[in-house]
Amino acid sequence: MKISKIKTRVFKSNGFRIDASFHLSDGVVVRRKIAASPYKIMKVGDAANQIFYGNRAKRVYVQKRENGIPFLSSSDILQADLENVKLASKKYTPCIEQMRLQEGWILISRSGTIGNTAWATKQHAQKLASEHVIRIDPNNILRAGFVYAYLSSSYGHSLLTQGTFGAVIQHIEPDFVASLPIPQFPAKFQEKVDNLIKESARLREEANRFLNEAVSEFEKCLNPECYKREFCTSTVSTKQILKKFNRLDSHYQIAQKEFVKRRKRGLRYEKIGPKAEKIFVGNRGKRLYSKEGVPFLSSSDMMLFNALRYSKNISVNTPSLKMMQVHKNEILISRSGTVGNSVLIGDLLNKKAVSEHALRLLLDEQKIKPSYVFAYLNTEEGRELLQSLAYGSVIVTLGEDFVADIDLPILDEQIQRKIIQKINEYVWASDSAAEKESLAISLVEKEIDGWKV
Repeated sequence: MKISKIKTRVFKSNGFRIDASFHLSDGVVVRRKIAASPYKIMKVGDAANQIFYGNRAKRVYVQKRENGIPFLSSSDILQADLENVKLASKKYTPCIEQMRLQEGWILISRSGTIGNTAWATKQHAQKLASEHVIRIDPNNILRAGFVYAYLSSSYGHSLLTQGTFGAVIQHIEPDFVASLPIPQFPAKFQEKVDNLIKESARLREEANRFLNEAVSEFEKCLNPECYKREFCTSTVSTKQILKKFNRLDSHYQIAQKEFVKRRKRGLRYEKIGPKAEKIFVGNRGKRLYSKEGVPFLSSSDMMLFNALRYSKNISVNTPSLKMMQVHKNEILISRSGTVGNSVLIGDLLNKKAVSEHALRLLLDEQKIKPSYVFAYLNTEEGRELLQSLAYGSVIVTLGEDFVADIDLPILDEQIQRKIIQKINEYVWASDSAAEKESLAISLVEKEIDGWKV
């Protein structure tokens, strides 16, 4: 329940409306707060060269990376991994240049889940994005990183998602974004926030480089034919079916047979199961949401660049909370919906709660390092293997027993150490990038919190 005091002049300026639903709606409250700014108020459009969205032309998707350009949806722009997305044909997709992104732009989702923001890094640059993504090209009248942090704050998000009269908006246009008020904060404050956002972007790019180098090092030792995507048929013996969980689906049985058949000769494989302390799914019980508490991540939240930005909180009194909490060096694997995405828990997500839609892999570090297993799960072979394990018709699911049955390539110890070091650097850089972005946003929010209405 919300309670507030409204001054008489506010009633007068709003046609003497006295309904609480209007005066206490987020959009109205935030606009009132911004109007109380001690600094000059500008429009977002004044801080941009242009605000627009991409072309609506028909897209033709392809499978081969050399024939396509990564295409980002409005939800993809927030992801930590921007490579494993759909590929739009270079040859058959019209108006490609109108869809192309540039480094340093501010990206905003404009339909579906509206108002989510992303800073375009080098990883976004030259990729394509749908017309459901608004692009802001900053002109540096206000620092670009500051404008991004402002729109990403709780105040900016409310402005993007709530209309002037308190109504929830289902769709936003560039003109609407351009009309939003933004205070002209002091230059030193803007510089501090801008530096944090740009340092966050640099660390994120560095993290992606570490991950790509580790995965590339692993893939050099694998047979690329092992995960070649192609139509194939095969026969599977009854003995093989009984050995492989009595599964009759060709998606699984043929894939398993092909993986074994195409393995690189001389490379040793061992099951993940004996190297794990536990493979399990967290608590499925009722969750008690609260304003304060433990951050709670869905299986889609955990794949975001900054997983805590849009997460909910659950009460510390939630039953079986400890069963929901994850710990450093656990590997989380999305087990329903989009199957096979994986996350290695670092300091940032340590002791945070995660939904039952994430399968948890807790490894015995005396037998194998989690960083090494995580690197394999992010190779083409590892991703294809995880996806082949899924079962179900409408909602596909990944089971614990199938993950335990994965054959893990055991590389030379020197190569293992190199891969492990790269992944550890990746986790550190990812966590640091998210922390710096969160700090920049919180600085803006704390400043606005102090303004008296």
